[in-house]
Amino acid sequence: MSRILIVGGGFAGVWSAASAVKLRQERGLSEKDLQVTVVNAGDDMVIRPRLYEADPDRMRVPLDRVLGPIGVRRVAGTVVGIDTDARTVSAVRRDGTTATLGYDRLVLASGSQVVRPALPGAEHLFDIDTLAGAATLDSHLRRLPDREAGPGRFTAVVVGAGFTGLEIATELVGRLKELADDVRVVLVERLDAVGPELGEGPRPAIEKALADLGVEVRLGVSLEELAHDKVRLSDGTVIPTSTVVWTAGMTASPLTSFIAAEKDHLGRLDVDEYLRVRGVPDVYAAGDTAAALSPAEGRVVMQSCQHALPQGKFAGHNVAADLLDEALVRFEPAPYVTCLSLGPAGAVVTSGWDREAQMTEHIAKDLKHTINEQWIYPPVDDPAELLNQAGPYAAWPEYEPAGTVESLAV
Repeated sequence: MSRILIVGGGFAGVWSAASAVKLRQERGLSEKDLQVTVVNAGDDMVIRPRLYEADPDRMRVPLDRVLGPIGVRRVAGTVVGIDTDARTVSAVRRDGTTATLGYDRLVLASGSQVVRPALPGAEHLFDIDTLAGAATLDSHLRRLPDREAGPGRFTAVVVGAGFTGLEIATELVGRLKELADDVRVVLVERLDAVGPELGEGPRPAIEKALADLGVEVRLGVSLEELAHDKVRLSDGTVIPTSTVVWTAGMTASPLTSFIAAEKDHLGRLDVDEYLRVRGVPDVYAAGDTAAALSPAEGRVVMQSCQHALPQGKFAGHNVAADLLDEALVRFEPAPYVTCLSLGPAGAVVTSGWDREAQMTEHIAKDLKHTINEQWIYPPVDDPAELLNQAGPYAAWPEYEPAGTVESLAV
């Protein structure tokens, strides 16, 4: 029996497992021939791109209802070590015992995490990096009306005007207005532009949305310290606030440190065109742990759901093909597209690495809803459809917008 072990139950991990099983079934093999195991600390696949929304506890899918019907073995445990020489992974189960899991091929798909700062008062920061973090923020916001009245009770400060910061800042306008009439949202960015990594293309739409929503933007400054009721910025400004959300900076899962390979500035592993980790036999990486190149565009892909999905599909197919002595397939994602939610102001959709704006406002928001609420969810209790969508050449559907732009494949 050959063993595929996948670390991580997010987008890349789930689709790695499904794609490996798809090739196994296409070759008429059974679980006894090719075993596929996913090890993950939680029982759910978290729909991480939606954690900026209210009621984040809804943003998950039970792994056993996705992977169980196709015969994927699941181990509930926190991975604490990877030994690539012995080909083993160590995980701590919920009862405190340690499981040692062997593999013939490994897919590291353990995702990424926000980089929290070492600032005075950092314990007062919220984030939406995990389901637990988003749920803590959601609970905090709902309790604000019960707090003692004060100048910052319904003020939120969001640190970081990147993709995540923009989505949570604009969404907080609506979430806070459900609680009070007089609300304030302040967006803090240490660079001199909002959405610095998004480029010039969508910036006019972003700036218009922020202005329309009344989000205050503080550029060229950073957070210096905070308390439970205020923050101080690097220019000396003090803002009374009860809610500070940190979104500035991401890094690959710390499990990449167990893999003796080159890493980029985000801690992602250097992989080849087949998503094999260079210089480490029998180890693949997918999703936010992989610095994968999009050959058609000559760019390293982003840490995003859009790229984690196809990476998982290619990596899962390739680990199975590798064990079956079949040809591997080169990673080749669909053309790059971004779809940024801007809360009550709608959204903005761009195409290409120059991020030319294609849709804005509520036409774009319709597409964002379609992506977030339909396309990125794996089929539940439907093994046939799950396997139909698995594999390296399964694509997302075409979208026919109601506006004037042409259909956009995302």
